[in-house]
Amino acid sequence: MRRKTHLAAGLPTPIETVPLGIQITWLLVLALPIACIAWTVTHEEVFREVHDYCVAKSKSCHTLVARKFFYLFTCEYCFSHYVTAFFLVLTRYTLLIDDWRGYVIAEFALVFVANIYMGVIAMVKLDVKAERVAIAINEENIPEGKTLP
Repeated sequence: MRRKTHLAAGLPTPIETVPLGIQITWLLVLALPIACIAWTVTHEEVFREVHDYCVAKSKSCHTLVARKFFYLFTCEYCFSHYVTAFFLVLTRYTLLIDDWRGYVIAEFALVFVANIYMGVIAMVKLDVKAERVAIAINEENIPEGKTLP
């Protein structure tokens, strides 16, 4: 009796040339630059003027398409989809299935992991800011000439 192949059974063909561990490693590593770029463009001071312009345009444009276009540059989640699509074209990375479905799975998996990374970045930045505020308050309460033990 012959076994049914994936194709004959109507199942997706798994990637047989790339082990799952390597695919997961690629997923975790490729999400790092995606998170970095999406966070930098949407939050960091180096893009402040562009960000402020896009925020204003996302609220003031007359057409829905124009408002949404400018909004995607202000939202790290939205922008990460486009950054991910760029990296998928650049690397030709697929996840689990070696055809167009693998690209779709990879797109959403990379966005998911990149947004976890961006959540960690946000928590770290919040902690650093809280520390800076606490230090500034402590420095204001110390009289001139005195130092902390």
